[in-house]
Amino acid sequence: MARESSHSATSLNVRWLGKVPYREALAVQTAMFSNSNMQHLLLLEHPHVFTYGPSSDLEHNLKCDPTQVGAELIKVNRGGDITYHGPGQLVVYPILSLTAKHGVGGPADMKAYVCAVEQLVIDTLAELGVTNAGRFDGYPGVWINPKSVTPQKICAIGVRVSRGRTMHGFALNVSTDLRYMREHIVPCGIAEYPVTSLAELGIDVSIKQVVDIVAMLAAKRWTNGEVDRHDVAWSAHSEESDTSSNVEISARKPVWLRPHVSHGPEVLATKKTLRDLNLVTVCEEAGCPNLSECWADGTATMMVLGERCTRACGFCLIDTRKPLAPDFDEPGRVAQAVVKMKLEHAVLTMVARDDLADGGMAHVAACVREIRNLSPQTRVETLISDAKGTDALDILFLERPDVLNHNIETVARLQRQVRPSAGYARSLSVLARARRAGLTTKSGFMLGLGERQDEVEATLIDLASVGVQLVTIGQYLRPSADHLPVVRWADPSEFTYYAEFGKQLGINHVQASPLTRSSYHAKRAAEQANEQVSVHLVSIR
Repeated sequence: MARESSHSATSLNVRWLGKVPYREALAVQTAMFSNSNMQHLLLLEHPHVFTYGPSSDLEHNLKCDPTQVGAELIKVNRGGDITYHGPGQLVVYPILSLTAKHGVGGPADMKAYVCAVEQLVIDTLAELGVTNAGRFDGYPGVWINPKSVTPQKICAIGVRVSRGRTMHGFALNVSTDLRYMREHIVPCGIAEYPVTSLAELGIDVSIKQVVDIVAMLAAKRWTNGEVDRHDVAWSAHSEESDTSSNVEISARKPVWLRPHVSHGPEVLATKKTLRDLNLVTVCEEAGCPNLSECWADGTATMMVLGERCTRACGFCLIDTRKPLAPDFDEPGRVAQAVVKMKLEHAVLTMVARDDLADGGMAHVAACVREIRNLSPQTRVETLISDAKGTDALDILFLERPDVLNHNIETVARLQRQVRPSAGYARSLSVLARARRAGLTTKSGFMLGLGERQDEVEATLIDLASVGVQLVTIGQYLRPSADHLPVVRWADPSEFTYYAEFGKQLGINHVQASPLTRSSYHAKRAAEQANEQVSVHLVSIR
């Protein structure tokens, strides 16, 4: 069945990401700045954070210990002095390719771009009924009553332009707690003029209403009105999909979802090796439909850190009772299994371990080291949790697994419903950081949870834009009546279409079929990615 993309290459890719820690948002925008030539507009709120540029005067402009007021302090590569971001403030990051100032190959017009950002804010405020906003000579940002004796700053602007590409952006005070700027810092190093917000001006407006206006005006300004917008859920219930046609768990699956199961001698040998070494496989714990095929090939995905997960995702069969302490002998046993099974490509996955300070990253890193000690020719792929986005991820990155896999699982709108303890922006940030560390990155997601075609395309665009090289796409299969329902069975032609769409975006390899899972044909995918093979379509037997 032929399909036509709803996405235009010239669209402004607008993403409302919700509340995102500053470091995670910085990782995502840095990756899009470096790896993508598409036009992006990221909109979000931050938890309390103070950021400052290289030329900031913290001695005079930082009045508090940030930790005492529940805020982070982060140095960033942008212009301007110290500023604040927090709840009630809309932060907007345009990541754009600008036209050269004096013809092809020349530098972009930085001054014109800053003016364009200022004008976008001024026009947004005008749409909200604020007609006295404008520029204040000699001071960056957007101001209320700029020609009066006491102008008030309502929006901070700090941008970076390099090789014609932009990042950072502006922060508009909607219903911001202004005490963070009035009492704890000298915002932007400007002590003589106060800050204000829309709420303080008597404008009762939600963040969503402001986002709608900014997105519309930004698209008009930079992409002739072409916009491809996708939002994470605005509330706990706003992402619910139509369940009137959900597939009953007892319904007979289509022929393409009936795997061939054959427990021959190779499968039994693999099972014996794993049992002898007291190892857990995600193949069994998650009820993978490809178990017999992979085990017959001498391949199994070993799940480390136990068989109990600290998260309760709506699609997953893994046990969610309180986990046991990590088994410190496990890395050695994993390495022995790799040797006994003569694996050329070992796949390690893990349960989420939010009970551990490092999220289990040191344990996974130890497994990688032990495999390389006993079997140095074996490639190692790790499928990991997000470690809450902390710097603990660097522990594993430093071991340089041959493939770093972290699944985004579903489209932006359905994240809260499908995996309430994770986040779309956080997953993108994990992948972005791994790519920046020079690792081969991989991610995957499911069809059949209620997603639309345009949302799947947007997810592929976002993965490609942060530098992901390998993607897996499979059909969601409901493991029990207590899990999320299957909204529909995706036709095999959809998987072929999305694999081709991913190829067009520059993703090296897309493994897409109804029965594809994260580690399905992982060895083949890694080999083809390393050889820069564009895409592999799985035939449906």
